[in-house]
Amino acid sequence: GKIAQSKSQNEQVKAFAQKMIDDHTSAQQELQQLAQAKGVTLPDEPDMKHKARAKILSSLSGTAFDRRYMAQGGLADHKATHQLLQRVQTRATDPELKALAAKIEPTVNQHLTMAQQIQGGKAGASSTSGTSGATGSGATGGSTSGGADSSAAPGAGGSSTGSTTGGSSSK
Repeated sequence: GKIAQSKSQNEQVKAFAQKMIDDHTSAQQELQQLAQAKGVTLPDEPDMKHKARAKILSSLSGTAFDRRYMAQGGLADHKATHQLLQRVQTRATDPELKALAAKIEPTVNQHLTMAQQIQGGKAGASSTSGTSGATGSGATGGSTSGGADSSAAPGAGGSSTGSTTGGSSSK
């Protein structure tokens, strides 16, 4: 998200990135609290896949950046996060983890819808006017799947989902 704030020339992409920063930070904090209560240590930085994505994104600019950011961080990562949250809700045995996944899922769905709308409007067209109109609050699943935001900020997950649920290890 942070990389898109500085590199994107598209106002919709920048607005999307800011929402990812805000929502993923909130979700990450909730996940961190739950993990700490359960005695689980979460990764404190993005995994190698998301570090590589961030490196690629940092080398791009203009419409190439916007398209890559939205395709990976917007669409692909949020689809993967949505699928992960559904698996957690159906397969996890911990009721608190299931509840957190259920709480986060609507926001992840909102992010996916926003990304689809931006992609449908050809986010890479370097438009500097307009916003996506989709708003809301709540935690995001970006920080629960392993990479939704493609920024290399720790706690933001990488794309924002730096493998925090699936990649956690016990103390």
